[in-house]
Amino acid sequence: MKIAKQNVNGVELAVVASDELVIADVQAALDLMATVRYEADCDRIILPKSMFAESFFDLKTRLAGEILQKFSNYRMKLAIVGDFSVYTSKSLRDFIYESNNGNDVFFVPTEQEAMEKLSRAK
Repeated sequence: MKIAKQNVNGVELAVVASDELVIADVQAALDLMATVRYEADCDRIILPKSMFAESFFDLKTRLAGEILQKFSNYRMKLAIVGDFSVYTSKSLRDFIYESNNGNDVFFVPTEQEAMEKLSRAK
């Protein structure tokens, strides 16, 4: 796993890259948050969709809710980058829509858009 620090509009962002599945459960998400805070001293993280277990995108598992609650509790903002059009679940589409209209979690198609959203989030 690699963490690259980016400064966008005066805001520090951590761009995380990995070829491996990193977030398969809540503990893995907590470990990632701690690593990013320690190594990059950032509270805004950009992650590719491929780092998440597919169960994250199945809302019935409650994994997404539990993980995103941890990000909220620890005051970390998150942008997940990828193609979400492959998911047909109405509840997931609604979840993504609501998240994108907030200030803490974003589901976006490109890393550039993730940087823009996170750098402007309050």
